[in-house]
Amino acid sequence: MPPYTDTELMITRAAQELEDGDTTLVGVGVPNIACNLAKRTHAPELEMIYESGTIDSNPSQLPLSIGDPVLASNAKSVVPMTQSFGNYLQAGRIDVGFLGGAQIDREGNINSTVIGDYDDPTVRLPGSGGACEIASNTHRTIMITPHTKRRFPEEVDFITSPGYVGGRENRTELGLRGGPEAVITDKGVLRFDESGEMYLAAIHPSSTEAAIQEATGWDLTVADDVSETRTPTPEEIALIREDLDPDGIYTE
Repeated sequence: MPPYTDTELMITRAAQELEDGDTTLVGVGVPNIACNLAKRTHAPELEMIYESGTIDSNPSQLPLSIGDPVLASNAKSVVPMTQSFGNYLQAGRIDVGFLGGAQIDREGNINSTVIGDYDDPTVRLPGSGGACEIASNTHRTIMITPHTKRRFPEEVDFITSPGYVGGRENRTELGLRGGPEAVITDKGVLRFDESGEMYLAAIHPSSTEAAIQEATGWDLTVADDVSETRTPTPEEIALIREDLDPDGIYTE
């Protein structure tokens, strides 16, 4: 096998966005692996909350869904979903939320509803689930997605989950907390400037600035101090392959 895959690089880079003591609302798949990797390395006090209502979960193996019993077996408590969203998320007690989507635009708005016109779409997607609530109420949002031009249009076809809708000031006026912090792709790391527009902050070793621009639907600003993403350590890769996703369900 190669030293690491593009997905493993995304996982390790996303894990670095989490700080010890953060409370994060976690989904399954790649975000779940990133959070558990952070907890087993630099953030042992990371508190993971899953949408199903498990509080401070510490799963012993990879959960297959947010309803997997493994999430409850080592959790501090299990509450109804209405309480996890009401008492934790909407009350502002969640630091970080992980999201993905079919489209992410230059202001970090996410579309997971339709491709094309809403009334006559080319593709109808699953919709929000809890994503809109997460994007509106967490203090920092981290997005993980492959980097292709169709996923990064200048403007999404439909705003399912708000980013900096019309800019940072407008988001505040709408009464929304926080906002997008970073977008981790298989080509680089994107962040948001003072106005709320996405820019290129770091380039993965296997990519280039030109390749990232080609895969983006607008003229992407590049940071003056753009850096190269560090490669995953052997210890991180061992944790992913041997403990967190030994069957390669999400990483191969």
